[in-house]
Amino acid sequence: MTAPKTSDALPDEPKLNPGDEAEPGSPGSGENICSECQGSGKIGAVECPICGGTGIVITGIGGG
Repeated sequence: MTAPKTSDALPDEPKLNPGDEAEPGSPGSGENICSECQGSGKIGAVECPICGGTGIVITGIGGG
């Protein structure tokens, strides 16, 4: 059995962008400004491929 493709994800599952390290709301994670587009959501005139045009990525916030 193969894993489902990203395009086969259920509609109620959160969409992860390539720059996300975790799903939104996951314990130990938080929003951060996308380092690729500096939070603008665009690189030049096109949507940032790392954050999906949001300007925000979900990253681990550490702890221990």
